[in-house]
Amino acid sequence: MRTAIRTLLFAALVALTPAAQAAETVTVFAAASLKNALDAAGKAFTDESGIAVRASYAASSALARQIESGAPADLFASADLEWMDYLADRKLVRPESRVNLLGNRLVLIAPKDAPITAVPFTAEAFAAALGSDGRLATGEVKSVPIGKYAKAAFEKLGLWSGLQARLAQADNVRAALLLVSRGEAPLGVVYESDAKSDSGVKVVGVFPADSHPRVVYPFAVTAEAKGAGAARFLDFLKGATARPIFEAQGFRVLDGASGR
Repeated sequence: MRTAIRTLLFAALVALTPAAQAAETVTVFAAASLKNALDAAGKAFTDESGIAVRASYAASSALARQIESGAPADLFASADLEWMDYLADRKLVRPESRVNLLGNRLVLIAPKDAPITAVPFTAEAFAAALGSDGRLATGEVKSVPIGKYAKAAFEKLGLWSGLQARLAQADNVRAALLLVSRGEAPLGVVYESDAKSDSGVKVVGVFPADSHPRVVYPFAVTAEAKGAGAARFLDFLKGATARPIFEAQGFRVLDGASGR
């Protein structure tokens, strides 16, 4: 009898250890451009808390619609405000958890071995860089954030009419990045953090900040999040440990990281 009691007590103590807590998993749906930074931040958080992080990366538009359809996400990170608003309007995120955490810049890239080093934002310069049949890679311009930013910038700069038919529109920013890295497109529009993540490309232009809406990454815990893990991970991402991880990948941590 005493042996049985000791066994039960031992089992109870084991259940309280960090190894057992690691069974808790936070599922994150995040914009594709966040992959390198969130993978690193997730590992650091797991090492500190014992809570595992499982991330799914895609276009913010696709992820928001998956959450709307019932996909089991605990935390959502969007590459623009619109798709976070989309879920907020449908009461699919917890408003008190929402925070505008990160910023980024829009850049023009070319394959690393391309002869060009800089492309001015003129019709003549783009025509020369693209050649007779080259395409400019970016995201789908109606729904994917990077594509929407790119379209807005080209419209503001007076280049849209000449470039609209020359676009190679990808499902997400990392797919567009890959087209340029592989040499399948001579130019691309991505975020600065994406360009920094791929040694196969180089930056040949930085879009003026006033040529497009500010690039902001809002994060929020979903309405159906299970347990406290998502809130704890978000607190970690807002903290001092995560800041250098984001900055090393080319993101800017927004001052105050204030929620909306």
